[in-house]
Amino acid sequence: MKLSALAVLTPLIILSGCAAQKATSEQTPAPSTTANPPIAAAPAAPSGKTSLAEQGRDPAEFPAYVEQLKAQARTQGISQQTIDSTFANIHFVDRVINSDRNQLEKKITLDDYLTRVLPEWKIKQGQEQFQRNLPALTRASDRYGVQPQYIVALWAMESSFGKIQGKEDVFSALATLAFEGRREAFFTKEFMSALKIVDSGHATSDMMKGSWAGAMGQSQFMPSSYLTYGADGNGDGKIDIWKNTDDVFASTANYLAKEGWKGDQGWGQEVKLPANFDGALAGLKNNQMHPASYWQQRGVTQVDGSPLFSTATRAWIITPDDTQGRAFLVYDNFRTIMRWNRSTYFALSIGMMADAITGAQVPVISGDSAPAPAAPLAPAPHNPFSG
Repeated sequence: MKLSALAVLTPLIILSGCAAQKATSEQTPAPSTTANPPIAAAPAAPSGKTSLAEQGRDPAEFPAYVEQLKAQARTQGISQQTIDSTFANIHFVDRVINSDRNQLEKKITLDDYLTRVLPEWKIKQGQEQFQRNLPALTRASDRYGVQPQYIVALWAMESSFGKIQGKEDVFSALATLAFEGRREAFFTKEFMSALKIVDSGHATSDMMKGSWAGAMGQSQFMPSSYLTYGADGNGDGKIDIWKNTDDVFASTANYLAKEGWKGDQGWGQEVKLPANFDGALAGLKNNQMHPASYWQQRGVTQVDGSPLFSTATRAWIITPDDTQGRAFLVYDNFRTIMRWNRSTYFALSIGMMADAITGAQVPVISGDSAPAPAAPLAPAPHNPFSG
């Protein structure tokens, strides 16, 4: 879901959800909105051209591969009419392969990331959009038990309030990524889910536009997430996450609610660790969860050094740039955001944006701590909750 150093990093950042994956939980893995499933390391494409020969596939073989997808679609009961309309314009997309590979290489610190994804203009626009759409946001919030500022924060980060949704043909992007081979099963599943969206009448093949990774609409849902979490927000019998903000808000809230959101809690807060803090205690695994009182006893304080103010019974300490960088006390809702996108950086940006929208707290972009080592922008490929 990310694309370049600065050029790639900009669309990437705005389309943080452009890559598909929700974190696998300690229980059943949930379909993701964006595209970040585990990835095996792969040889970089030769400079200046796209070649899959090192992996046993060459772009010249793509048409035959598309025929295999077509045959698979028939076995899954997709109608001939849908097959004809969706397969008519499928083509190999070089830039999709390059974008997918480049996302693994970009590394920045948390402060670098926050500087880019939480500019002052976006926070101000988030506050304005919150007020402008309050009736629809309130309906979604009341229906699903998700505070409206988190719905707006995800909307802001995924598509810049609907302005940047991606213009790739979803079927071509997904077919190309499946053909590329490193995550063939994942992207084949998403391809078939996209076919089902059209076949069920939720969208036409022309509407199926999105990011290079196949994430669609203002919420940047992957096709499987659309089928699982898409919701009709205005009662018109349709689920339009491309143009209808009522549906976007309802679908976003439905996703969070189904993934365990707690409407009476926030996401967490920044804290200060004692000098002798044991780094092994930090993390999001089940066995690293303790009541806030436990962390208080171990010397964790507010950022300004005052006593920690939290009554949470389930809380984790995370240090995105290791214990020499900034530290945060996070709650269950933070882990739910990470099911949307497994990046710790992304989840922190959502929490901070939500706080800024309601005026609860202005995001602190640059802390007073020493510079932290570079950290990957893309989510780690392992399950952050296991253990």
